[in-house]
Amino acid sequence: MKFSELDLCKNYFYHDYYRWDFDERVELIKGKVFVINPVNTIHQRVSACLSGQLYNYLKYSGIEAFAAPFDVRLQRKSNEKEIYTVVQPDICVICDPSKIDEKGCLGALDIVVEILSKGNNKKELKNKYEVYEEAGVTEYWIIHPEEKTFLKYTLDNAGKYQPSHLLTLGDDVTNPVLSGFVLSLEDMFSEG
Repeated sequence: MKFSELDLCKNYFYHDYYRWDFDERVELIKGKVFVINPVNTIHQRVSACLSGQLYNYLKYSGIEAFAAPFDVRLQRKSNEKEIYTVVQPDICVICDPSKIDEKGCLGALDIVVEILSKGNNKKELKNKYEVYEEAGVTEYWIIHPEEKTFLKYTLDNAGKYQPSHLLTLGDDVTNPVLSGFVLSLEDMFSEG
């Protein structure tokens, strides 16, 4: 099947997604197909900087971090054929190794990082926010490299996201998931 043959008005599931073999990178969000837009150099520099810092922090911890492309299947039901959300976050952190398999990750992540770039803001800020919250992703980090800002959503006890204040140059990011990890936004944004 070619990408041009997809009916973009139709809902698809993971078993459809898994069989596709076309050049375009896509994600499924609640059954709808979203094309992954090409990213720019500043996006990749920020991603590489954060990935490197996470790797160095996590390398002996048993916790793993993955950078895109890496499929994350968010379950609706226990039956894998009923999965209708498959995303490729820019970076994800997984504390439970049993969620990792040869296809990627099955289940909610502990931290998901999305780096905004031209053309993906609505998908990241609305559509993915909703599926990450519904799936129980503990923290959702949104990085805007061109504006040099960082916003973190943390899942509360009621299963709803609570936003941090907007962080920028000079601020450090800490969190309870990675106790002791400190991300200097000054250092990260200097890479861009």
